[in-house]
Amino acid sequence: MGTNDQKRSLPHGLRLVALAGAAALTLTAGLATPLDPAPQQARAADDGKKVLTVAVAQSVDSLSPFLAVRLLSTSIHRLMYEYLTNYDPKDNHAIPGLATKWEPSADKLTWTYTIRSNSKWSDGQQATAEDAAWTFNKMMTDTGAATANGSYVGNFRKVTAPSPTKLVIELKKPQATMAALDVPIVPKHMWEKVSDFSEFNNDKSFPVVGNGPFVLSGYKADSYVRLKANKDFWRGSPKFDELVFRYYKDQDAAVSALRKGEVSFVAGSPSLTPAQAESLKGADNIQVNDAPGRRFYALATNPGAKAKNGKKFGDGHPSLLDQRVRNALFRAVDREAIIDKVFRGHAVEGEGYIPPRFQDYFWKPSADRKLAYDPAEAARLLDEAGYKKNGEGKRVGKDGKPITYRVLCHATDPNDKAVGKYLQEWWGELGIGVQLNCLDNVTDPWLAGKYDLAFDGWSVNPDPDFVLSIHTCGALPATPEETGATDNFICDKKYDELYARQLTEYDPAKRADIVKQMESRLYDLGYMNVMAYPNAVEAFRTDQIKSITTMPAKAGNIYGQDGYWSWWSAVPADSGGSSDSASSTGVVVGIVAGVVILGGLGAFAAVRRRATAEERE
Repeated sequence: MGTNDQKRSLPHGLRLVALAGAAALTLTAGLATPLDPAPQQARAADDGKKVLTVAVAQSVDSLSPFLAVRLLSTSIHRLMYEYLTNYDPKDNHAIPGLATKWEPSADKLTWTYTIRSNSKWSDGQQATAEDAAWTFNKMMTDTGAATANGSYVGNFRKVTAPSPTKLVIELKKPQATMAALDVPIVPKHMWEKVSDFSEFNNDKSFPVVGNGPFVLSGYKADSYVRLKANKDFWRGSPKFDELVFRYYKDQDAAVSALRKGEVSFVAGSPSLTPAQAESLKGADNIQVNDAPGRRFYALATNPGAKAKNGKKFGDGHPSLLDQRVRNALFRAVDREAIIDKVFRGHAVEGEGYIPPRFQDYFWKPSADRKLAYDPAEAARLLDEAGYKKNGEGKRVGKDGKPITYRVLCHATDPNDKAVGKYLQEWWGELGIGVQLNCLDNVTDPWLAGKYDLAFDGWSVNPDPDFVLSIHTCGALPATPEETGATDNFICDKKYDELYARQLTEYDPAKRADIVKQMESRLYDLGYMNVMAYPNAVEAFRTDQIKSITTMPAKAGNIYGQDGYWSWWSAVPADSGGSSDSASSTGVVVGIVAGVVILGGLGAFAAVRRRATAEERE
């Protein structure tokens, strides 16, 4: 389900993020808002404030960092709250965040973090180790608070704060993600007032107290999210006084707004379509950035939704429980055609679960194991599984009825619809019907297990632990009525064993090998068919943005980064002096094609996780 994060768009827990989340940014002072419906050219506000408006094609699932999984929401949380560590925008290695340093005991079972003394909450109170300890302990003891990021604390034995600048985490077993705990640290004095973490969405009282580069100052569902610059942010204040994420249901409208100068940046849903990108090339004051992405685009199969208590629910087609059927369907997907005709070359053919941008974890099947496009083999597998054609050329199920699969797709994502039409053609030749169910909100049917297949996708972090954890049995909902952290209800004992092994392996090469075994297992099971690794195709106005940090520095993306670098570093075009900022890696120039492979894992301290959230959609 998933997407960043993440593709689907889910509320708490299982959020699907296949590529649904996308954004368009806009430097503005007077762009259209619910309070000012008449679009104006982006400029300085009448009061002199510099406002950067980001047009997004994804709605917020929750403004609570304990519940949110969608890429937009988790990106906002990175702006609101500091994490213990961050990602270096140049090469993704772990760098200080709220913690200035971290070190393990000899047996790797106790980790001590030094918390910085120069970080304050926006209400003036000091941010301390007690805030971090309280955040983790709440996740360890409250299932509602563990909805989004519970996998990070599942192995924690005890968390304490001996002093305001010392945080100690004791583990049950060694854990290789201790420099990659992608969890927003919240102020204890504000959040201890919350009574029900499974329901509290953090969206009623503003401004919301935080210690990140921006402070959440306003929100209206499916309309806008407003943040103001934190002038006391320890790393330095953002160059823009205000940051606004404005929701665009129509991606063409967002592109039109960019042309008119009403917005300064547009990324799409989650990327611009090839036609949109092509139409913007050569336009005055507009630059297109086409960089290797950190997402995968997949087709997920309902494996039979179930809860941890063993109770099954949903109505997935029973034929999909047969691995031969799943493999047959994926044998009938022409990935090369999808890259050429849907993405028009702005993507790389999908194989393993982790994109090639992360070379150390990237896996691809050997030639003899690859589920390559082979309609004849697909037909043979279906016959072997007992799903043969009737006199009318239709494949029939065990109940004698023609098989028609319901495929969940995102109404706002043109890629879903385009690929869906190809599926109707390709699977139709096999005698299988395809019913596309394109919805603005795919959350409800996905969480209820009422689908057969669904377009899926996640943003992947340098440390892949999170996107691996969402396929473990432990991520399933406790009961059918509750929400788990699972992506697609996958529960496989062998996969779980491998997950546990990689989590405790500190040797980078050995851990990478185990991760690749996990990817191999997912591939063979056939529940996840990764079709493509889309590029991050974005565009911005050079007459409104003077410079902005890309991540990684060479051929990197701007929207949906593993951190807050782009929006924090953005420099207004009308600002004087040098365009360089404290940590800016430069302005994006030209079209970057192809795939750039990141360097080796390096020391363990250099690895981290998720496309944040995710980072889904």
